[in-house]
Amino acid sequence: MKNSRRTFIKQTALAGAGVLVAKTGWTAKSYNRIIGSNDRVRVGVVGFSDRHKGSHLPSFMNHYKELNFDIVAVSDIWKKRREEGVATWKDKMNHDIIGCRNNEELYDKKIVDAVFISTADFQHATHAIQAVKAGCDAYVEKPFAETMEDNRAALKAVKESNKIVQIGSQRRSGANYHAANEFIKSGKFGPVTMVELTWNVNQPGRWRRPELVAQLREEDTDWKRFILNRPYEPFDPRKYLEYRLFWPYSSGLPGQWMSHQIDTVHWFTDLKHPRSVVANGGIYMWKDGRRNWDTITAVFDYGPQNDLSTGFQVTFASRMHNGDEHPAEIYYSNGGELNLITNTVSPNGGLKKSFADAMHMQPNLLPELKLPSTERVVASANTGGDILTSNHVRNWMECVRSRKQPNAPVEAGYSHSIANIMTTAASHTGSKATFDERTQEVMVGGKVFKF
Repeated sequence: MKNSRRTFIKQTALAGAGVLVAKTGWTAKSYNRIIGSNDRVRVGVVGFSDRHKGSHLPSFMNHYKELNFDIVAVSDIWKKRREEGVATWKDKMNHDIIGCRNNEELYDKKIVDAVFISTADFQHATHAIQAVKAGCDAYVEKPFAETMEDNRAALKAVKESNKIVQIGSQRRSGANYHAANEFIKSGKFGPVTMVELTWNVNQPGRWRRPELVAQLREEDTDWKRFILNRPYEPFDPRKYLEYRLFWPYSSGLPGQWMSHQIDTVHWFTDLKHPRSVVANGGIYMWKDGRRNWDTITAVFDYGPQNDLSTGFQVTFASRMHNGDEHPAEIYYSNGGELNLITNTVSPNGGLKKSFADAMHMQPNLLPELKLPSTERVVASANTGGDILTSNHVRNWMECVRSRKQPNAPVEAGYSHSIANIMTTAASHTGSKATFDERTQEVMVGGKVFKF
């Protein structure tokens, strides 16, 4: 109980490696005894958004007492949300919460060790840079960045800071996804030949906030601070609150949904980005003034994964006017499929004996397997703290303690952002997008893509 913070962090790191548990039988009760009040991690909220309220808040509440974390401040440029955030967290934490008009005010007070960042899509990278430069660890929502300029700057800042940054790609904290990753990496699946990703809903109000839009007045917020490094446009409450519908404040379907699913491709194959992307789609149903498509199909060329493969194709298809709210991810090899809808490995589609014999080849059929520790994938952003997000927030909190890298480090965000930006480039230009490894730029027709 007299252990210093340095000793505690060292012990936590050993526990993460499975060493300390075996030697001491570390339990939650003993964990709490070791931590003193001076070791409490003070957390700030950057953006009291729907995502924060619906997922970060309940997930944090699941673990904060055991890990000795606290919420101490809320930063939001809109007066209404700032006051709501202060009141909500005061009720949860049973102590006063400091409300800050902007992030500069938050960091100038020197009162936080870490922050949740759940602001508009295009702001994540900039707000991550602000956090680590202020000496804070951060949980940063996806998409990590919507332009390569922001993506490169944020990666550089995080790497130079040595701060713990968890990207909000919560699949990386799901036991079934870890099982899938291990199975593919074991070589038992064989080289991936194709991946099909889909995410379909039927919700006219998805990403719309009409009642809230009516309450937003320009004098109660800071519009210029909101748009950051985007081209100036006159104040528009829809772009402020329904930003997911409006480029260049969000890429919409790629940034919101594809970023989750394409991240598993990078994780399972150890590939950092596609070789090329083409995309097509449009606003076919919800003609409500939005700029971003309500339907998209994107096709990615990846590879090779290893010496045995020449590459593979990924398709992402999403529509907002017909769907059952069940994201699907199916990985194919010559021997069958790994289906993350059903969390099974099966010989479906594998090379059968009759076809193999005709070409004097060996049949190739995967066994029937159920992935262990399956967890349901929840499509909604505001699920009341679904198990994946709860696990993911806990992993970040534990890594803030141990200083180990979290499940979704900054490199994961950098990679999914490359794929997102390539998709945006392809969809906006109607041409194939590629990636220049030397310059780390997305290219279309031999030129750097600029929004």
